[in-house]
Amino acid sequence: MELLSCHRLFAFLTLGVVAGGCASSNEKVLFATSLGDFTIELYPDKAPATTANILKYVDECFYDGVIFHRVIPGFVIQGGGFTASMQQKRTNPPVKNECGNGLRNLRGTLSMARTNDPNSATSQFFVNLVDNRSLDADGPYGGYAVFGKVVVGMEVIDKIAAARTANAGMHQNVPVEPVVISSARRIK
Repeated sequence: MELLSCHRLFAFLTLGVVAGGCASSNEKVLFATSLGDFTIELYPDKAPATTANILKYVDECFYDGVIFHRVIPGFVIQGGGFTASMQQKRTNPPVKNECGNGLRNLRGTLSMARTNDPNSATSQFFVNLVDNRSLDADGPYGGYAVFGKVVVGMEVIDKIAAARTANAGMHQNVPVEPVVISSARRIK
């Protein structure tokens, strides 16, 4: 009788895993873009201030109508701060750089874009197209805070990365045809 109970328990646990019983409880955000949709998972346990910052922008619908304004194949796509007419949006105050959180800038991860000041990140983020270990905390650039990962739609990220680019004023690597984020919403 004891052996039968163990088999039932194993079957129950296996079904739970297969049915998603061990799925992540981290917050997810769906980005709808002019080239398709992608979903990110956030890591509040590793980057609490950065995650709260991103979710504040999401809840304010800040990302609606902004573009991916920097596309460098084999490196990153960057967005979250400019309109299609290359007007920079007003942002909230910057967040403290959480780059030493143990997460790496690997393909599909999202990190905060910033200036040379490590604590200058506001709304802009980038998606790593390849493993960019030089952007980690122990790299030569002082570290870029990883706060999430694309969990659905990496093919959309790759499609954005293939966009034809040109210079737009003082900005380089700007998609000729704007890649617009139509909305970014929490997934309930």
